[in-house]
Amino acid sequence: MEEMFHKKSEAVRRLVEAAEEAHLKHEFDADLQYEYFNAVLINERDKDGNFLELGKEFILAPNDHFNNLPVNISLSDVQVPTNMYNKDPAIVNGVYWSESLNKVFVDNFDRDPSLIWQYFGSAKGFFRQYPGIKWEPDENGVIAFDCRNRKWYIQAATSPKDVVILVDVSGSMKGLRLTIAKQTVSSILDTLGDDDFFNIIAYNEELHYVEPCLNGTLVQADRTNKEHFREHLDKLFAKGIGMLDIALNEAFNILSDFNHTGQGSVCSQAIMLITDGAVDTYDTIFAKYNWPDRKVRIFTYLIGREAAFADNLKWMACANKGFFTQISTLADVQENVMEYLHVLSRPKVIDQEHDVVWTEAYIDSTLPQAQKLADDQGLVLMTTVAMPVFSKQNETRSKGILLGVVGTDVPVKELLKTIPKYKLGIHGYAFAITNNGYILTHPELRPLYEEGKKRRKPNYSSVDLSEVEWEDRDDVLRNAMVNRKTGKFSMEVKKTVDKGLRCGALQRPWEIFLPRECNH
Repeated sequence: MEEMFHKKSEAVRRLVEAAEEAHLKHEFDADLQYEYFNAVLINERDKDGNFLELGKEFILAPNDHFNNLPVNISLSDVQVPTNMYNKDPAIVNGVYWSESLNKVFVDNFDRDPSLIWQYFGSAKGFFRQYPGIKWEPDENGVIAFDCRNRKWYIQAATSPKDVVILVDVSGSMKGLRLTIAKQTVSSILDTLGDDDFFNIIAYNEELHYVEPCLNGTLVQADRTNKEHFREHLDKLFAKGIGMLDIALNEAFNILSDFNHTGQGSVCSQAIMLITDGAVDTYDTIFAKYNWPDRKVRIFTYLIGREAAFADNLKWMACANKGFFTQISTLADVQENVMEYLHVLSRPKVIDQEHDVVWTEAYIDSTLPQAQKLADDQGLVLMTTVAMPVFSKQNETRSKGILLGVVGTDVPVKELLKTIPKYKLGIHGYAFAITNNGYILTHPELRPLYEEGKKRRKPNYSSVDLSEVEWEDRDDVLRNAMVNRKTGKFSMEVKKTVDKGLRCGALQRPWEIFLPRECNH
């Protein structure tokens, strides 16, 4: 298993080196014209039979390794989100220099034929995927996929973080502004992963915790908690006067208290402020809680078209190592929310921390190939190994520019193939968990409701080890694995015999093994 982890990590590392070298040699050209293979437009023709722009002929052939999907194993192609202009200079330049990854994609596949999808998700929004495959829009002609919202991208691009989201619900936020604010909060939640902790506070003359039962603390940003908070967002309504000073004091106190307990991410901390204006810069509050160290970054989102209070919000963000952006319409939300990830990634970029990240097990039905790449048991359970790509150009190195994230998918069944079952014995089995204690692979992990069906359980990707190893009542085994300890110990378990008619107790030995190439 360790050898397999090493091979996947090395494949990703080669992609990182090639991408950083290609970008180092590239000079940005605002007038660059480059015809690339757009994954949506390839092989498309107009009414006269001519290929569409960016839709040149792209040879696709069924391939056994990819479940007979029509792919091109010589080239990659590029997907651009529907809400982005596919000939934007930033995208065209990024696509141009990232063409050099084609050789590395092919070379990786030659070295390790067990590899499946390899890809580069750009910080500009485009997604280069190998082997090349055609993407089909949904019934509305839209492809909502944005690689920057995927867990593998977020985990590789940023460090774990504690976040307090402050939402202005004063009377001036009525109508469309409050709708945009709620969507902004929802988009921020999309960017949080299992390593992050958060809470949401609405404010006017008083503070209103979105979940009143969780006053004064932070909760893990797992799927269940995020969905719970989303449901409570609908209960917010606008009235009264916005007292931002009270909200800022509360947010700083929560982050300070939570950090002192040793809980949470014990890493980056941030306050997200969503409002239609601020009448003051509140420098006395920042001087009390955040200066001179500025350990808490402030990100300000100005809702609406008016810019009367923009200067105050800009100052607050810049004085606290954050970022300011204005969101005028619902269409602006996603792109503007993503900007904060680039700011939080700067320390990793400046320190050149190329950490290898492995995600929890998941079934990705977002990509078009995932709908078809299925085995006899339904959709494929997989994990992703990813690594960030940084700019090494001298003029940008000190600014900490994240170029994107490279990754490759690893089906869980490939992990299981590496387990020497003949060494485990008749009642023995192997399993793996993430750094959060969630199951990566385990005989008792059943992500689907019915065998052979494709209907997934809502929280299948965040099943804790304690939910299946129930004999581990004191979490001795789970905590040892999460804390990256290795060694052997035994634990009494009950086992049924005679087809479940009788039950007997036995001492089961356990051995914990930590592959060097993995953070699980």
